[in-house]
Parts: sequence; structure tokens; C-alpha cells
Amino acid sequence: MVFAKITSVALGLTLISNSYAFEPSTQKVSDNVYAIVGELDQRSADNQGLNNTSGFIITDEGVVLVGSGATESSAKMLESAVKTVTDKPIKRVINIGVQDHHWMGNSHFLAQRIPVSVLATTIDNQKNQEMANRMRLANALGVKPDSFKVEYANEIFTGNEKALKIGGVEMSLRYLGDAHFPGDAVLWLPKEKIVFAGDIVFNDRMLGVLPEISKVKAWQATFNQVADLKPEQVIPGHGNPSPWSYAQNNTGDYLDWLVDEVGQSIEEMEDLGDAVKRLSADQHFHFLKLSDDLHAKNVYQTYLQLETN
Repeated sequence: MVFAKITSVALGLTLISNSYAFEPSTQKVSDNVYAIVGELDQRSADNQGLNNTSGFIITDEGVVLVGSGATESSAKMLESAVKTVTDKPIKRVINIGVQDHHWMGNSHFLAQRIPVSVLATTIDNQKNQEMANRMRLANALGVKPDSFKVEYANEIFTGNEKALKIGGVEMSLRYLGDAHFPGDAVLWLPKEKIVFAGDIVFNDRMLGVLPEISKVKAWQATFNQVADLKPEQVIPGHGNPSPWSYAQNNTGDYLDWLVDEVGQSIEEMEDLGDAVKRLSADQHFHFLKLSDDLHAKNVYQTYLQLETN
């Protein structure tokens, strides 16, 4: 009888631990900086919305976690990833992104009285996008939009830049311009020359130009602002950490291509349908995952935006 109870408990734990098929990978970027790489594919119930890249910094005072995941479940995945590297506790969470998977897991950390920090422009846009984020995430996970416990950061910094020194590590939280979402920010570590770029940078998979949200020319300008910091390493919003040259190849060059090629098409008065058909057949960026799904849509959205400018 006792054996039966133990077996039942063990089975229950097994079911809990295997409730999600995906686990993020943890990659070392420097002695004290790590990336937590989510799934490259789209959001799903298996990854609990964690198809983005987060990361963390180990300081003398504890861990600074950059990004909180999309749900309480994905927040726990990030927490577990930190524990595979260090026994130091998470002392602060920083939100740099506006899309759900960068901040909608805040509640898990706030419940532990861990402060969550954000720039005012980022949180303003999180609030503006909350309902749309809920809808998109719910659709991807197959749940109801009101099933998410959404809490905002409890430490808000005004202005476009906030210098921080946590546990001996200098960092700067900066808004450099709109990108995948308006209000997306970066966390810059000047001594390490590492930037947490959030959704300003997509590595290994194609970026998505979202209707009425992503402004391609603004994104291009913001990417160049990050490049002006002269980072040596980047932790992107999606994909693997890399030298900056790789980010340029994966994101910067593609944004340039969209602006230049679609812009030329408009100048030559090419019809929208013809432009999409011709330019979506271009194979220059076919090496990026999800290009078959996203490239034609990106050309279409870019055309609509540039045509009105």
C-alpha cells in the first residue's frame, strides 16, 4: 500500500516534469554572461511561448535576468536554466521587449519579491499591446486570452537611458528607437562589450514585419544605432548569441535589402502583386529559418509602408 502511494507520487512528478516537450538551452557568452535560447520555431503549447532568446548576468550580488518569458511556465523554464549554471539567486529581472515572450512571465518573479525593471517607453508600449499580445499568445498556445496572469514591472525608469551598477557590473538600459515592436530596448554592458539586443536582432531565423506594429525603416535605423555601440557579442531576441558581424548578416543586411529592393520597386512603379511575386523569389536570405513562411509577407508589408512615405 505504501509502495502504491510512492509510485503514484513519482508518476505525478514525472507527468509534471514532462508536461512541456521543449527546454531552452543555456549558452555561455562570457565569464559572467549567458544566453538562454528558446525555440527557433513559432510559439506553441510545448514551448509555452518561449521561442525567443533571454539571458542573464552573474554579479557579486546575484543574478540579473534579462526577460521573464511569456507565461508562468516559461518563466520557470528560465529560472531552471539559470540554476544549471549558478546557485546564486535571481536578484533582479529587466524587461527590454514589448512582445509577450519578453515580459508576460513577470508575475512569477514578482511573487518572489524580485524587482522587475523597465524603461517608461517600454512599459507604455507593453500596456498598449497587452490585449493584442494576449490574443496572439492565446491563439498560439490554444488557451483563452484571460488565462494569463499579467503583471507589469514595479521599477520604472524615465528617459531613454538608465545607467545601472549591480553587483559590480556596469550596464545601461537604453531605448534607441522602435524595432520589431515600438518601445523595444537594449541592455548594454560597456566593459564586456556585450549587448542584449532583444527583438532588434533576429539570428538564425527570419525576422517578421508585423502589420501596423513593425516599421521597417525605423527598425533599420535602430539596428544601426545598436551597431554604433560597437558591440563584440550580441544576445539577440531570437536565435543564438553571436559576434555582431553575424547579427549584421542575419538582421541588418535583411532590413537593408527590404528597404532598398522594395523602395526601388516602388520608384519604378511596379505593381504590388508583381513586386511581391518577384522579390519573394529572391533566395539571398533563404538560409534563415522560417523564410518560406515570412519572406513574402515581409515584402508585402514593407511595400505598403514605403508606398505611403
